[in-house]
Amino acid sequence: MSDFMEQLPALLGVMLGALGSYVVVMRGDRARFRREHAARRQEQQLAAYTDYALTLKKTVTLHRRVAAHLGHDSYPHPLPAAEAAPLLLDAADSRSVAGEGLLMLGSPDVVEAAHRWALTVREVADLLRGPACTADTWQAQIEKQRMAREKYYTAIRHDMGLPPGHSGRWH
Repeated sequence: MSDFMEQLPALLGVMLGALGSYVVVMRGDRARFRREHAARRQEQQLAAYTDYALTLKKTVTLHRRVAAHLGHDSYPHPLPAAEAAPLLLDAADSRSVAGEGLLMLGSPDVVEAAHRWALTVREVADLLRGPACTADTWQAQIEKQRMAREKYYTAIRHDMGLPPGHSGRWH
């Protein structure tokens, strides 16, 4: 019995060391899992934000092509409204799908900025179909759309902790 009592402190030390090692490894694994999960979530968010932006950008580009056909825009590839109609329907369907990803993964501020941008794109479409569309009203509405797009990207950068980026205005 005395041999057992003499070895008991060493046995307890081995048991405490094993328990300590287990706790350290488990905490490290848990921290690594959280980091990897956060990185995957951020990648998914960025993909959702980008997909939605590309669908709106496609819609704006089609509207600019129609406006160029009407003489209101300087876009280099004019397109008659009749030819643009099926492309605009396709863009609207794509935007609807991309919007679901945005709603699932986006922060409230980004979703709100996306909604405001989408509303200005709808105003672009409404202006283009209406009788009040002139080169001046068109340029004013396109500028309003650009500002809404810039606010969307600013909200994304803020949400993702990115530094300020380019305004997207080319001279």
